[in-house]
Amino acid sequence: MTSTPPGGVSPRTLLVRGMLAGLLAGLAAFLVAYLLGESKVDAAIAIEEAAAAGHDHGEEAPVGRALQATAGLGTGVVLYAVALGGIAALVFCFALGRIGRFGPRATAALFTGGLYVTVTLVPFFKYPANPPAVGDPETAARRTALYLLMIALSVLLAAGALILGRRIAPRAGNWNASVVAGAAFASVIGISYAVLPGIDEVPAGFPAALIWDFRLASLAIQTALWTTFGLAFGFLAERALVPTSAPKEAVQPTS
Repeated sequence: MTSTPPGGVSPRTLLVRGMLAGLLAGLAAFLVAYLLGESKVDAAIAIEEAAAAGHDHGEEAPVGRALQATAGLGTGVVLYAVALGGIAALVFCFALGRIGRFGPRATAALFTGGLYVTVTLVPFFKYPANPPAVGDPETAARRTALYLLMIALSVLLAAGALILGRRIAPRAGNWNASVVAGAAFASVIGISYAVLPGIDEVPAGFPAALIWDFRLASLAIQTALWTTFGLAFGFLAERALVPTSAPKEAVQPTS
């Protein structure tokens, strides 16, 4: 399905470099998650435990909270980022040379920014992340399905907007085509926001500031992941696709 990128470099080479960039992005995301997110998770768990005081707590979690916040969190984030980096590298193989006359680094920046918008920002503004103790456990499957549906719609609509822009560009010009495609994407996303059901399962008395801080931390984690990936993969892809000229041999002086 993937095409061979210009320069005779195989998709496998870019796949490996995408996974390496994903590893670096995962480490950056884990650092942000540990520094900004874990304190919010602990605060939400404390509120949940205080509200459940006097009730049956059931069995304790088999994995301690300290291990969850370190090794567990790090392993999950890094594995997710490596897999995401491999998928993004395959998308890059298709995008290179098809979204304009951009070099590998600029193409990596553009398509990474597009993925950040479609996969992270658009779903986030409709279904933002919530800390523990927020949300009915019985509706978890429904909430997950709606979130994944929003991601799928966002990606498909972005692809449709890109196709629309390419088709009208020869007649309207690149700038006008980009404006029309962007406006069409934003309009249909707005309609999707209005049509899809909202979710409001915040318990009474739960601190609004904690929810806000948790959501900002969640967005910061995703921003760190995509930014690090875009910069790292752009550098690695350019090293693979743009040949470096061999250094010229020094001219030996003649006697």
